Amino acid sequence: MNEIFQQTKEASIEVALLNNDTINQVLMAVADRAIAETDTILAANAKDLSRMDEANPMYDRLKLTRERIEGIANDTRNVASLPSPLGKVLKHTVLPNGLDLKRVSVPFGVIGIVYEARPNVTFDVFSLCLKAGSACILKGGKDADDSNRAIVSLIRSVLREFHINENAITLLPATHEATGALLHANGYVDLVIPRGSKRLIDFVRQEASVPVIETGAGVCHAYFDKEGDLEKGARIINNAKTRRVSVCNALDCTLVHEDRLADLPTLCAPLQESNVLIYADEPALAVLHGNYPEDLLRSATEESYGTEFQAYTMAIKTVANTDEAIRHIRRFGSGHSECIVTENRATADQFIAQVDAACVYHNAPTSFTDGAQFGLGAEIGISTQKLHARGPMALEEITTYKWVIEGNGQVRPK
Repeated sequence: MNEIFQQTKEASIEVALLNNDTINQVLMAVADRAIAETDTILAANAKDLSRMDEANPMYDRLKLTRERIEGIANDTRNVASLPSPLGKVLKHTVLPNGLDLKRVSVPFGVIGIVYEARPNVTFDVFSLCLKAGSACILKGGKDADDSNRAIVSLIRSVLREFHINENAITLLPATHEATGALLHANGYVDLVIPRGSKRLIDFVRQEASVPVIETGAGVCHAYFDKEGDLEKGARIINNAKTRRVSVCNALDCTLVHEDRLADLPTLCAPLQESNVLIYADEPALAVLHGNYPEDLLRSATEESYGTEFQAYTMAIKTVANTDEAIRHIRRFGSGHSECIVTENRATADQFIAQVDAACVYHNAPTSFTDGAQFGLGAEIGISTQKLHARGPMALEEITTYKWVIEGNGQVRPK
């Protein structure tokens, strides 16, 4: 493994010297090749899919289609169209002694990614890391190994055509031993980012001896306030819950003001089309009985809250006021994405100020938490921590900086 890590580290030195035009040409070529070799990618993906139960929530994440590959290619082209994040003067000052100080953005070097059954991440990570001047080491899950290997082979073929070191992207074996080696690759790997389940993220955070940026689980809430617009609320909750249930920005719990319980059947009506199973507390359950399919209703327990369902399942909690909604989110939220539906500006401002999350929405669904939706191109993950990066991490978030000091013979006095 150390030999592999050393090769990637050497490649990272070459990548850091590439000019932005060359990087953009490579990314455009990778996008074109992804479209041209769609059949090859889908054939590899079909092997992975054949080993997974379709009822598994991860199945949707694992699945590639022609439309999804077209979307991946477009995301790669979007990254190419973005300005380079490198060489930016982030801060500039001249000291009284004449020293000229600049803080300048630079590449990390080697970025490691540990992820599960999401082959699209392979494209996203490569495009962002290359644009940010870094090499990448990927440790994908065994569920997506055939897909990942086909994608990395495609990318490496493009790199060779441009006479760029193909070790700019490295895919490790899909083994636990490879994960352990990556997490302890001190001196070779500058940063590791985990993408996946809470279990995976916790393991990486606890095990790694190299720096880690945590992309946490998404336990997301929507609070329907007493002054919420019913039509907006129904649309927002349905979109946040059912757009794609396997992703981290999907809605897990709806909080409803007790004064609006009578509107709960209308608020939940669109969810019936997707057969969403609801775990509701007693006041909400009483209102939903007879107004929502009985076979899709369950009594909520303590375990119903704070769960990232990754399925057509949602919890409902009745609250007395905004303060109680905020307290519930503080207790059960994961710091990912939270939203409030209200027409009261003061209530919205209170919620935005007091909810501690990477992304806080007013009258919009949590499903928008995504690097591409934020105009960042693709994303390398959504950070729920507060150190260095928070929220969707794209180009700026995967660069670091150095201080450049220009002098003219000044010396520091004793």
